[in-house]
Amino acid sequence: MEVLDTKPERTKSRSKYSIIIPTYNERLNIALVTYLIFKHLSDVDFEIIVVDDGSPDGTQDVVKQLQKVYGEDRILLRPRPSKLGLGTAYRHGLKHASGDFVVIMDADLSHHPKYLPGFIRKQTETGASIVTGTRYVRGGGVHGWNLMRKLTSRGANVLAQTLLWPGVSDLTGSFRLYRKSVLEDVINSCFSKGYVFQMEMIVRASRKGYHIEEVPITFVDRVYGSSKLGGSEIVEYLKGLVYLLLTT
Repeated sequence: MEVLDTKPERTKSRSKYSIIIPTYNERLNIALVTYLIFKHLSDVDFEIIVVDDGSPDGTQDVVKQLQKVYGEDRILLRPRPSKLGLGTAYRHGLKHASGDFVVIMDADLSHHPKYLPGFIRKQTETGASIVTGTRYVRGGGVHGWNLMRKLTSRGANVLAQTLLWPGVSDLTGSFRLYRKSVLEDVINSCFSKGYVFQMEMIVRASRKGYHIEEVPITFVDRVYGSSKLGGSEIVEYLKGLVYLLLTT
């Protein structure tokens, strides 16, 4: 007599996801974020593409050890010789992506991988071209920032909302899922570098009429390492805001 397997079959996504993680001095974070991605996407076909900009702290050595654990087909190290900007890091990673969808996220655990299943579910349910994490709707928030930084971030977002009307609540967020073909189209329309690049991508995607959905997330300030946001990035942001106001 044939014995039927009564264990419930897990639901698996039919799509493949390429997760691009730019790094610079993330030796203390990259192993943990990798472990958490594998933990929360156990039923998903994905690859992690680490774009390291010549970190002097040994980040690449840690990634090579991770390749021995998870396989070089699951962990792709695609280094560059020096810091060349966030936008070019995404372009570099995209060249090596084999997935149908591309996730961009930070390595410093400010973007918790536990939200990834929700991103995938939202895209599957709505057919969205882009799913972006947001701190500024019910269920979202920020943890680990002092009051001044919260006010600065919120003020920057309100200013951008007022001037650009992008159609999303969190313009400066950088935790997103894109349909690969959409990301290729949008990224080729962008000219900014650094932190402004994220803002330009979502604004131009909105202007192009792409379907964008949001998922509430809690942004957590980095536990290990130092923040790379400083006065120069704030000036860059304001210049970028003026540029987008004039060109979109």
